[in-house]
Amino acid sequence: MRILSLLAGGANGGAETFFVTLANALAAAGEDSRAVIRPNPPRRADLEAGGVPVSEAPFGTWLDFRTRPALRRAVAELRPDVVLSYMSRASAWMPDGDHAKVARLGGFYDLKYFRTCDHLICISEGIRRHVIAGGWPEDRCSMIANFAEPDASPAADRAALGVPEGAVVVFTPSRLHKVKGFDVLMRAAADLPQVYLWIAGSGPEEEALKALAAELGIAERTRFLGWRRDTGAFFRSCDIVCFPSLHEPFGTVTLEAWAYGKPLVASDADGPAEFVRDGEDGLVVPRGAVDPLRAALARVIEETGLAERMVAGGSARHAAEFTQAACVANYLALFRRLRGS
Repeated sequence: MRILSLLAGGANGGAETFFVTLANALAAAGEDSRAVIRPNPPRRADLEAGGVPVSEAPFGTWLDFRTRPALRRAVAELRPDVVLSYMSRASAWMPDGDHAKVARLGGFYDLKYFRTCDHLICISEGIRRHVIAGGWPEDRCSMIANFAEPDASPAADRAALGVPEGAVVVFTPSRLHKVKGFDVLMRAAADLPQVYLWIAGSGPEEEALKALAAELGIAERTRFLGWRRDTGAFFRSCDIVCFPSLHEPFGTVTLEAWAYGKPLVASDADGPAEFVRDGEDGLVVPRGAVDPLRAALARVIEETGLAERMVAGGSARHAAEFTQAACVANYLALFRRLRGS
């Protein structure tokens, strides 16, 4: 099957990372997977390394006179069966043609950007309910969750990162934004002296969070790792994965914790609340609440057998529902249905 994927995302982000992951996974499955993206050399390199040919377009505003011709060229060259757009901006540029026009929604977006699409893929049931409530036909939207697989990164050296023997490392990868709840996690960790925080990400809150770490007296126990493409190294070395978001439509970090066999503590933001089974494959706490988050981390550290039970539950959930093979099969089954084959 010939699949053209479109992305007009930012420099970094969860949706942008998954774009590369899925495009490469489709290529690895033997499909003719190609991409049109905004200029981004690292992303282009990752796609091409995965066997995905790449062309570029600005995906700008109404004054952009280059994107439409670039998309027409890509469609004419590939003659795709499916064009798969990510998020609002790329979907608004959906090119004409006899291909199936499919958009992937990773959030609660305004449906006006998807008017030229035939079908919407929602990454959670919550998002699917949102689009149906917004007037989108129920038979023209599907739920297909993300997937996560361990990467090949060797485990990070804890000692090189200043972590002493006996410390508990809590890892969280995400964009440094107010909605991600890092301040809540840092306040929770302040009263857990054995906890060291590893925070992998970049974003507008970086300086404010570093200042908060100093204010709370945990700067020596907090490592800001920057935006990382080798997050597997830190998943492998950490003791607990924490996902404290205040707003999160899905949250692939949940799946990554399960894939790497780590106990998970997550907020009850939309995505984690939908997927995590409290006490079975993770602990779920009220979003924005410091004391319950602190108590949950303490439980994982202190309660005999809890971490092991949650890891077993998470590993089973991942194997049953959230592997690359399962996700790719779901996408291809939908694409074939839309093409009538």
